[in-house]
Amino acid sequence: MHINGPIVSVQSSVRSIWPAVCVLRHPSSRRRVGQYRASYPWSLNRVEANLILTATFADSSGTRCSPRYNGALSPRHLMTTELLPEHLNRPALRRIHPVPLQKDNQMFLGLQDPCQLSTQMMVIPPQAFQVMQHFNGERSVDELAAAMKLEDKTPLLELIGKLDEFGLLWGPTADALEDKKKAALEAEGAFPAMATRALGEDPTAIRAKLESWLDEAEDAEIDEPIVGIVATHLDFARGHPVYAASYRTISKQPKPDRVVILAPNRFGMGDGVVVSYLGFGSPLGTVRVDSAIIDRLRAATGEKLFKDILDHLPEHAVQVQLPWIQHLFGDVPVIAALIPDPNAPFNDDGERVGIDEFVAVMSAALDAQGGTTLFVASADLSHAGPAFGEQTPVNDQRRREVEQQDRSLMKEFIADASTFAAKIKAVQNSTRWSSVGAMVVAARLAKPSSIELVDYRQSIDEEGKALVSSASMALLA
Repeated sequence: MHINGPIVSVQSSVRSIWPAVCVLRHPSSRRRVGQYRASYPWSLNRVEANLILTATFADSSGTRCSPRYNGALSPRHLMTTELLPEHLNRPALRRIHPVPLQKDNQMFLGLQDPCQLSTQMMVIPPQAFQVMQHFNGERSVDELAAAMKLEDKTPLLELIGKLDEFGLLWGPTADALEDKKKAALEAEGAFPAMATRALGEDPTAIRAKLESWLDEAEDAEIDEPIVGIVATHLDFARGHPVYAASYRTISKQPKPDRVVILAPNRFGMGDGVVVSYLGFGSPLGTVRVDSAIIDRLRAATGEKLFKDILDHLPEHAVQVQLPWIQHLFGDVPVIAALIPDPNAPFNDDGERVGIDEFVAVMSAALDAQGGTTLFVASADLSHAGPAFGEQTPVNDQRRREVEQQDRSLMKEFIADASTFAAKIKAVQNSTRWSSVGAMVVAARLAKPSSIELVDYRQSIDEEGKALVSSASMALLA
């Protein structure tokens, strides 16, 4: 990926092994560089001694200027660590997604912030990224410098200060930026349409495209009422056959009173369930939230379900379901919940809501509110190939192995969804299913009498770098 924004006066020197940082402004505030964390593998060697890339910075007009410091880290602080605030003296890196970038035949890493706290992206030389792996909040600046045998701590402090300015360190700067971002979203009342923009801007053309995809899907000929579906969250270009297979099964059903969308949380900060109290933008119009259900959830859990609402910004798995729902049912309210991996550690400190508690409070809220609910599990299955950490490109044998594993696991899910997470754990999730929590919670909430597999497909690039499998399933009443 080539850098479109300005990086000026990049030079080599032997001042230190610590690279300075660069700033890249996004060409468009509506677009992010890349969406899939796993799609940007990056192998980093050990920091090379006597190497640094120094840089000046560019303002919005491209004018060269000196590195900027915020109030937390001034030039005076660069002279001593005694005056450093605690969050800078023991830096703890927030979750970031490194994106390989190229400028003038030189490689850089863009530090993609999943919460998009800044309108800029911070760009660093690759060597700096290895330095940042030590920023876990456990070591002080002096301890970090001693471990790296650094005589001059200034470049290290500059790196820490710039990370903090961009909200990439845990601490008061990031907290303030989060509050500002939340306030802006609340003023709009909805998350902006992002992944769905790939469908275009013309609602009439979008509906025609969706309808043509539905027409191309094979009729599953399911006569029983359907209470939920499993649908892919691939991009529309690759995934539309599986989307269409899922949504065709419910295309003739009556309009539900609400739709509950369960999706993974692959890019966010929270380790519990994250529910949105905001609506979602779409090229077919804004999708409103079911405020009555939100009120019941808030009464039962306080703010615990909503603390990490910014996690919905980078996660497209909810948004890609919306045009299909709008096309079939028109104006129907949604509840969108990001579900963690049930086999991942959960810090049960009372500040977040785990899967079991969420299922209990959501079931109670839906029962108390009444009406009909459609459940949508936004899920992809296996992820194989070098883009996801495997050593060799995906060949025909590997495709067969993945399909065999997928079909075995789907059989377990269909037979008994309540034990499915344990089955995934037993095989160590060897093909990296990404949406186990969403599927399990959908089944627990929908309580289907049976589950039927409608379609299964694999999407793979020509070079075999990335294979993603997905399935369409119907949860029968």
